[in-house]
Amino acid sequence: MAGSRVVALGHYQPAKVLTNDDLAAMVDTSDEWITSRVGIRTRHVAGPDEPVDELAAHAGAKALAAAGIGPADIDLVLVATSTAINRSPNMAARVAARLGMTSPAAMDLNVVCSGFTHALATADHAVRAGSASRVLVIGADKMAEIADWTDRTTCVLVGDGAGAAVVEACAEGEEAGIGPVLWGSVPEMGHAVRIEGTPPRFAQEGQSVYRWATTQLPPIARKVCERAGVTPEELAAVVLHQANLRIIEPVAQKIGAVNAVIARDVVDSGNTSAASIPMALSKLVERGEIESGAPVLLFGFGGNLSYAGQVIRCP
Repeated sequence: MAGSRVVALGHYQPAKVLTNDDLAAMVDTSDEWITSRVGIRTRHVAGPDEPVDELAAHAGAKALAAAGIGPADIDLVLVATSTAINRSPNMAARVAARLGMTSPAAMDLNVVCSGFTHALATADHAVRAGSASRVLVIGADKMAEIADWTDRTTCVLVGDGAGAAVVEACAEGEEAGIGPVLWGSVPEMGHAVRIEGTPPRFAQEGQSVYRWATTQLPPIARKVCERAGVTPEELAAVVLHQANLRIIEPVAQKIGAVNAVIARDVVDSGNTSAASIPMALSKLVERGEIESGAPVLLFGFGGNLSYAGQVIRCP
Protein backbone atom coordinates (compact mmCIF):
# COMPACT_ATOMS: atom_id res chain seq x y z
CA MET A 1 0.00 0.00 0.00
CA ALA A 2 1.10 3.60 -0.57
CA GLY A 3 2.67 5.28 2.43
CA SER A 4 1.70 8.52 4.10
CA ARG A 5 3.37 11.79 4.97
CA VAL A 6 2.95 14.74 7.30
CA VAL A 7 2.01 17.75 5.16
CA ALA A 8 1.45 20.45 7.78
CA LEU A 9 1.66 21.21 11.49
CA GLY A 10 0.08 23.58 14.00
CA HIS A 11 0.27 24.30 17.72
CA TYR A 12 -1.53 26.27 20.39
CA GLN A 13 -0.87 27.30 23.99
CA PRO A 14 -3.05 29.22 26.45
CA ALA A 15 -2.15 32.86 27.05
CA LYS A 16 -1.49 32.57 30.80
CA VAL A 17 2.18 31.94 31.64
CA LEU A 18 3.26 30.55 35.00
CA THR A 19 6.89 31.26 35.88
CA ASN A 20 9.11 29.52 38.41
CA ASP A 21 8.90 32.59 40.62
CA ASP A 22 5.10 32.30 40.50
CA LEU A 23 5.39 28.71 41.68
CA ALA A 24 7.78 29.72 44.46
CA ALA A 25 4.95 31.80 45.88
CA MET A 26 2.67 28.73 45.91
CA VAL A 27 4.90 25.87 47.15
CA ASP A 28 8.31 25.43 48.76
CA THR A 29 10.49 25.77 45.67
CA SER A 30 12.64 28.27 43.78
CA ASP A 31 13.70 29.13 40.25
CA GLU A 32 17.16 27.64 40.93
CA TRP A 33 15.70 24.40 42.33
CA ILE A 34 13.41 23.90 39.33
CA THR A 35 15.87 24.83 36.57
CA SER A 36 18.68 22.74 38.05
CA ARG A 37 16.51 19.63 38.33
CA VAL A 38 14.20 19.74 35.32
CA GLY A 39 15.31 22.70 33.17
CA ILE A 40 11.86 24.31 33.03
CA ARG A 41 11.52 28.10 33.34
CA THR A 42 7.92 28.76 32.28
CA ARG A 43 4.76 26.87 31.38
CA HIS A 44 1.38 27.88 29.89
CA VAL A 45 -1.72 27.14 31.94
CA ALA A 46 -5.30 27.00 30.66
CA GLY A 47 -8.17 28.49 32.62
CA PRO A 48 -11.34 26.67 33.71
CA ASP A 49 -13.14 28.00 30.61
CA GLU A 50 -10.53 26.50 28.23
CA PRO A 51 -11.28 22.76 27.88
CA VAL A 52 -8.96 20.26 26.22
CA ASP A 53 -11.01 20.14 23.02
CA GLU A 54 -10.70 23.91 22.63
CA LEU A 55 -6.90 23.71 22.84
CA ALA A 56 -6.95 20.83 20.37
CA ALA A 57 -9.27 22.60 17.94
CA HIS A 58 -7.06 25.71 17.84
CA ALA A 59 -4.01 23.59 16.97
CA GLY A 60 -6.00 21.57 14.45
CA ALA A 61 -7.31 24.69 12.72
CA LYS A 62 -3.78 26.01 12.34
CA ALA A 63 -2.60 22.70 10.84
CA LEU A 64 -5.50 22.69 8.36
CA ALA A 65 -4.72 26.27 7.35
CA ALA A 66 -1.04 25.42 6.88
CA ALA A 67 -2.03 22.46 4.69
CA GLY A 68 -4.34 24.65 2.61
CA ILE A 69 -7.34 22.39 3.15
CA GLY A 70 -10.70 22.67 4.87
CA PRO A 71 -12.44 20.63 7.57
CA ALA A 72 -14.45 18.71 4.97
CA ASP A 73 -11.23 17.28 3.52
CA ILE A 74 -10.52 15.27 6.71
CA ASP A 75 -12.00 11.79 6.99
CA LEU A 76 -10.40 10.70 10.28
CA VAL A 77 -9.66 12.67 13.47
CA LEU A 78 -7.36 11.16 16.09
CA VAL A 79 -6.82 12.96 19.39
CA ALA A 80 -4.18 11.72 21.83
CA THR A 81 -5.02 12.86 25.35
CA SER A 82 -5.06 11.56 28.92
CA THR A 83 -6.86 14.54 30.43
CA ALA A 84 -10.32 14.09 28.92
CA ILE A 85 -12.45 14.42 32.04
CA ASN A 86 -15.73 13.84 30.15
CA ARG A 87 -16.01 10.41 28.56
CA SER A 88 -18.45 11.12 25.75
CA PRO A 89 -18.54 12.75 23.29
CA ASN A 90 -14.84 12.00 23.06
CA MET A 91 -12.27 14.70 22.38
CA ALA A 92 -12.00 13.83 18.69
CA ALA A 93 -15.76 14.23 18.19
CA ARG A 94 -15.74 17.50 20.11
CA VAL A 95 -12.87 18.80 17.98
CA ALA A 96 -14.64 17.73 14.79
CA ALA A 97 -17.74 19.63 15.89
CA ARG A 98 -15.74 22.75 16.78
CA LEU A 99 -14.04 22.70 13.37
CA GLY A 100 -17.28 22.13 11.47
CA MET A 101 -16.37 18.75 9.99
CA THR A 102 -19.05 16.73 8.26
CA SER A 103 -18.71 12.97 8.81
CA PRO A 104 -15.20 11.99 9.93
CA ALA A 105 -14.35 8.95 12.00
CA ALA A 106 -13.33 10.31 15.40
CA MET A 107 -11.27 8.45 17.98
CA ASP A 108 -9.26 9.23 21.12
CA LEU A 109 -6.05 7.47 22.14
CA ASN A 110 -4.91 7.47 25.76
CA VAL A 111 -1.23 6.54 25.79
CA VAL A 112 -0.32 9.55 27.91
CA CYS A 113 3.07 11.07 26.98
CA SER A 114 3.62 8.83 23.96
CA GLY A 115 0.08 9.39 22.72
CA PHE A 116 0.97 11.52 19.71
CA THR A 117 3.49 9.09 18.24
CA HIS A 118 1.01 6.24 18.78
CA ALA A 119 -1.70 8.31 17.04
CA LEU A 120 0.63 9.23 14.17
CA ALA A 121 1.40 5.55 13.61
CA THR A 122 -2.32 4.77 13.70
CA ALA A 123 -2.96 7.45 11.09
CA ASP A 124 -0.21 6.03 8.88
CA HIS A 125 -1.66 2.53 9.20
CA ALA A 126 -5.18 3.78 8.35
CA VAL A 127 -3.93 5.50 5.20
CA ARG A 128 -1.86 2.48 4.16
CA ALA A 129 -4.90 0.22 4.68
CA GLY A 130 -7.05 2.49 2.54
CA SER A 131 -9.51 3.35 5.32
CA ALA A 132 -8.53 7.04 5.39
CA SER A 133 -7.07 9.48 2.91
CA ARG A 134 -6.47 12.54 5.12
CA VAL A 135 -6.11 12.41 8.89
CA LEU A 136 -5.95 15.17 11.47
CA VAL A 137 -3.73 13.94 14.32
CA ILE A 138 -3.71 15.98 17.52
CA GLY A 139 -1.93 15.68 20.86
CA ALA A 140 -3.65 17.81 23.51
CA ASP A 141 -3.49 17.84 27.29
CA LYS A 142 -4.48 20.07 30.16
CA MET A 143 -2.03 18.79 32.76
CA ALA A 144 -2.51 21.77 35.07
CA GLU A 145 -6.07 20.59 35.75
CA ILE A 146 -4.85 17.27 37.18
CA ALA A 147 -1.76 18.58 38.97
CA ASP A 148 -1.37 18.42 42.74
CA TRP A 149 -0.37 22.02 43.36
CA THR A 150 0.85 21.15 46.86
CA ASP A 151 3.44 18.65 45.56
CA ARG A 152 6.55 20.54 44.51
CA THR A 153 8.07 17.51 42.79
CA THR A 154 5.29 17.26 40.19
CA CYS A 155 3.47 20.61 39.95
CA VAL A 156 6.65 22.31 38.69
CA LEU A 157 6.67 19.99 35.66
CA VAL A 158 3.33 20.46 33.98
CA GLY A 159 1.91 22.76 31.33
CA ASP A 160 -1.02 22.86 28.91
CA GLY A 161 -1.20 22.95 25.13
CA ALA A 162 -1.87 21.16 21.87
CA GLY A 163 -0.07 20.26 18.68
CA ALA A 164 -1.49 18.92 15.42
CA ALA A 165 -0.43 17.33 12.16
CA VAL A 166 -2.22 16.71 8.87
CA VAL A 167 -1.37 13.31 7.41
CA GLU A 168 -2.25 12.30 3.87
CA ALA A 169 -1.49 9.52 1.42
CA CYS A 170 1.67 9.76 -0.68
CA ALA A 171 1.35 10.03 -4.42
CA GLU A 172 2.03 6.88 -6.41
CA GLY A 173 5.77 6.26 -6.56
CA GLU A 174 6.48 8.87 -3.85
CA GLU A 175 8.70 7.83 -0.95
CA ALA A 176 6.83 7.35 2.33
CA GLY A 177 7.18 10.32 4.65
CA ILE A 178 6.35 8.42 7.87
CA GLY A 179 8.64 5.53 8.71
CA PRO A 180 7.74 2.29 10.49
CA VAL A 181 6.75 2.67 14.11
CA LEU A 182 8.51 0.88 16.93
CA TRP A 183 6.29 0.78 19.97
CA GLY A 184 5.88 -1.10 23.22
CA SER A 185 5.53 -0.78 26.98
CA VAL A 186 6.69 -2.07 30.37
CA PRO A 187 3.35 -3.03 31.97
CA GLU A 188 4.85 -4.18 35.26
CA MET A 189 6.20 -0.65 35.79
CA GLY A 190 3.03 1.16 34.77
CA HIS A 191 2.58 2.42 38.32
CA ALA A 192 5.62 4.70 37.91
CA VAL A 193 3.47 7.35 36.17
CA ARG A 194 -0.15 7.65 37.25
CA ILE A 195 -3.27 9.75 36.73
CA GLU A 196 -5.72 8.32 39.24
CA GLY A 197 -8.42 9.16 41.73
CA THR A 198 -11.51 11.37 41.93
CA PRO A 199 -10.72 14.04 41.04
CA PRO A 200 -7.83 12.61 39.02
CA ARG A 201 -4.31 13.63 40.05
CA PHE A 202 -0.94 13.22 38.35
CA ALA A 203 1.81 11.45 40.30
CA GLN A 204 5.04 9.72 39.37
CA GLU A 205 8.07 7.93 40.74
CA GLY A 206 10.60 10.34 39.31
CA GLN A 207 13.80 8.36 39.87
CA SER A 208 12.34 5.18 38.35
CA VAL A 209 11.20 7.08 35.26
CA TYR A 210 14.58 8.82 34.95
CA ARG A 211 16.56 5.56 35.14
CA TRP A 212 14.26 3.82 32.65
CA ALA A 213 14.31 6.68 30.17
CA THR A 214 18.04 7.32 30.22
CA THR A 215 19.15 3.66 30.14
CA GLN A 216 16.48 1.68 28.27
CA LEU A 217 15.23 4.11 25.64
CA PRO A 218 18.34 5.15 23.64
CA PRO A 219 18.87 1.68 22.06
CA ILE A 220 15.16 1.53 21.19
CA ALA A 221 15.36 4.94 19.53
CA ARG A 222 18.37 3.76 17.50
CA LYS A 223 16.28 0.79 16.32
CA VAL A 224 13.62 3.23 15.16
CA CYS A 225 16.24 4.84 12.92
CA GLU A 226 17.35 1.43 11.67
CA ARG A 227 13.77 0.54 10.70
CA ALA A 228 13.53 3.80 8.77
CA GLY A 229 16.79 3.15 6.93
CA VAL A 230 18.63 6.16 8.34
CA THR A 231 21.56 6.46 10.72
CA PRO A 232 21.40 8.68 13.81
CA GLU A 233 24.08 10.86 12.19
CA GLU A 234 21.72 11.56 9.27
CA LEU A 235 18.93 12.95 11.45
CA ALA A 236 18.23 16.66 11.01
CA ALA A 237 16.28 16.88 14.26
CA VAL A 238 15.34 14.83 17.30
CA VAL A 239 12.02 15.58 18.99
CA LEU A 240 11.66 13.56 22.18
CA HIS A 241 8.78 13.80 24.61
CA GLN A 242 9.43 17.03 26.48
CA ALA A 243 9.48 15.52 29.96
CA ASN A 244 12.55 16.98 31.61
CA LEU A 245 15.71 18.56 30.21
CA ARG A 246 17.80 16.17 32.34
CA ILE A 247 16.19 13.30 30.42
CA ILE A 248 16.09 14.86 26.95
CA GLU A 249 19.76 15.82 26.73
CA PRO A 250 21.37 12.52 27.85
CA VAL A 251 18.94 10.42 25.80
CA ALA A 252 19.61 12.51 22.67
CA GLN A 253 23.34 12.20 23.26
CA LYS A 254 23.16 8.42 23.66
CA ILE A 255 21.15 8.09 20.44
CA GLY A 256 24.14 9.53 18.59
CA ALA A 257 22.32 12.20 16.57
CA VAL A 258 25.40 14.42 16.49
CA ASN A 259 24.20 16.62 13.61
CA ALA A 260 20.61 17.05 14.75
CA VAL A 261 18.71 19.96 16.21
CA ILE A 262 17.45 18.80 19.61
CA ALA A 263 14.01 20.08 20.62
CA ARG A 264 14.12 21.75 24.05
CA ASP A 265 10.64 23.25 24.18
CA VAL A 266 10.27 21.89 27.72
CA VAL A 267 12.20 24.94 28.93
CA ASP A 268 9.38 27.29 27.89
CA SER A 269 6.37 24.97 27.94
CA GLY A 270 6.92 22.35 30.64
CA ASN A 271 5.69 18.79 30.29
CA THR A 272 2.52 18.93 28.17
CA SER A 273 2.18 15.14 27.85
CA ALA A 274 0.72 14.13 24.44
CA ALA A 275 0.99 17.71 23.18
CA SER A 276 4.73 17.98 23.72
CA ILE A 277 6.08 16.34 20.55
CA PRO A 278 3.80 17.93 17.94
CA MET A 279 4.05 21.31 19.67
CA ALA A 280 7.86 21.21 19.79
CA LEU A 281 8.05 20.01 16.17
CA SER A 282 5.62 22.67 14.96
CA LYS A 283 7.72 25.40 16.60
CA LEU A 284 10.95 24.11 15.03
CA VAL A 285 9.32 24.10 11.59
CA GLU A 286 7.75 27.52 12.12
CA ARG A 287 11.17 28.95 12.99
CA GLY A 288 12.73 27.35 9.92
CA GLU A 289 15.16 25.21 11.91
CA ILE A 290 14.48 22.05 9.86
CA GLU A 291 14.55 21.83 6.06
CA SER A 292 11.56 20.38 4.25
CA GLY A 293 12.12 16.71 3.51
CA ALA A 294 14.79 16.27 6.18
CA PRO A 295 14.59 13.20 8.45
CA VAL A 296 13.31 13.83 11.97
CA LEU A 297 13.13 11.33 14.81
CA LEU A 298 9.95 11.55 16.91
CA PHE A 299 10.07 9.49 20.10
CA GLY A 300 7.44 9.52 22.81
CA PHE A 301 7.71 7.84 26.20
CA GLY A 302 6.19 8.01 29.66
CA GLY A 303 2.83 7.03 31.13
CA ASN A 304 2.10 3.26 31.24
CA LEU A 305 5.87 3.23 30.74
CA SER A 306 5.00 3.09 27.08
CA TYR A 307 7.01 4.28 24.10
CA ALA A 308 6.55 4.80 20.37
CA GLY A 309 8.77 6.33 17.75
CA GLN A 310 9.14 6.86 14.03
CA VAL A 311 11.28 8.85 11.62
CA ILE A 312 9.31 11.29 9.49
CA ARG A 313 10.24 13.60 6.66
CA CYS A 314 9.77 17.22 7.69
CA PRO A 315 6.84 18.88 5.88
